[in-house]
Amino acid sequence: MDPLAALLDGPRAHGAFLLRSVLRPPWSLRIEDRAPLTLVAVVTGHAWIVPDHGAPSRLVAGDIAIVRGPEPYLFADHPATPPQAVILPGQECRTPDGEHLTDLVDTGVRTWGSSTADGTAGGEQRSKTASESGGATRGEPGGESADNTASETGGAARGRSGGATHSEPGGESGDKAASETGGATRGQSGGETSGDTGGEANSETSVETVLLTGTYPAVGEVSRRLLAALPQVLVVRADEWDSPLVPLLAEEIGRDVPGQEAVLDRLLDLLLIAALRTWFARPDSAAPAWYRAHEDAVVGQALRLLQDQPDRPWTVAGLAAGTGVSRAALARRFTGTVGEPPMAYLAAWRLALAADLLRQHPDATIGAIARQVGYGSSFALSAAFKREYGRSPQQYRTRVPA
Repeated sequence: MDPLAALLDGPRAHGAFLLRSVLRPPWSLRIEDRAPLTLVAVVTGHAWIVPDHGAPSRLVAGDIAIVRGPEPYLFADHPATPPQAVILPGQECRTPDGEHLTDLVDTGVRTWGSSTADGTAGGEQRSKTASESGGATRGEPGGESADNTASETGGAARGRSGGATHSEPGGESGDKAASETGGATRGQSGGETSGDTGGEANSETSVETVLLTGTYPAVGEVSRRLLAALPQVLVVRADEWDSPLVPLLAEEIGRDVPGQEAVLDRLLDLLLIAALRTWFARPDSAAPAWYRAHEDAVVGQALRLLQDQPDRPWTVAGLAAGTGVSRAALARRFTGTVGEPPMAYLAAWRLALAADLLRQHPDATIGAIARQVGYGSSFALSAAFKREYGRSPQQYRTRVPA
């Protein structure tokens, strides 16, 4: 298993929050859900991501944004649009004044939306305005169904109707969008910005934006090694890849059939892996050393041995024999490429594996987990584990704070 595959094996969706959002300007969402990892695909339209610390970045149709939590950020049709909703942990959506919004914007199967469009019956949607001050509103169809603006929450609001529908404002556009997915888009590729924040606030006021959002509610220690290598926000642009996964996810997200949650979890995993692989391969991505190491025949082989067989009693000499070089050559090359000596890398890898196994297998003994990751006894694992995480394995398993 190569280094990226080994780390990507960790962040597997399990009951992930998936949501389709349909938004019509002006809309702005303050994301404070503390989700560790969120992926957003822009199907149509555009959006801006504005981190609290960092330059804003513009997303357009076909772009994929990956956000590493837990830092908050603004997600809007334009950086200057004031927030109309705040997404909090646990899929909770409120107005800036604290009004609860989740129930107001549940418009379909995994579809969330609200509208302030003042339409009429007979093909147009009639909607109610929740407030002029920025509260999300709730559309009421009068004729053909139209979902209107929507938003996301890393999982907030899962509704009852299949695909997202489109709102047709009657008269002037007054949509005030409203919410979002606990993690929703953060689309800035490691510091890269796109577009100009000035002068276009009113240039696309009628352009509807459709988003697909998937939020991982929790990640393990192995996955944290991957997340530590990512910027807060990264973007894979539409012209960088050609993948059928987004259209497939868009088709599947509105279905309400047995087993659908498992289908969506796997699709989200595939999309995340494909997007990260594309981003890591970019020359300007500042990919971590362990990713670049797979290009080195010796170091790449050493990493595969350590990650595939952590239970073996590895030494530098044994690892050197497995890669066909001397101990000195391996130590020098590994440290220079990965940034730490091979035994230090192995120790951190073993402890991360042990941490995840403790919570994934609550009935397994500490001794059994110790042997599985290469420690000779439960005492040896416990001592190393407490040095690394500030808690004993049992305290970590039961989530006792450090």
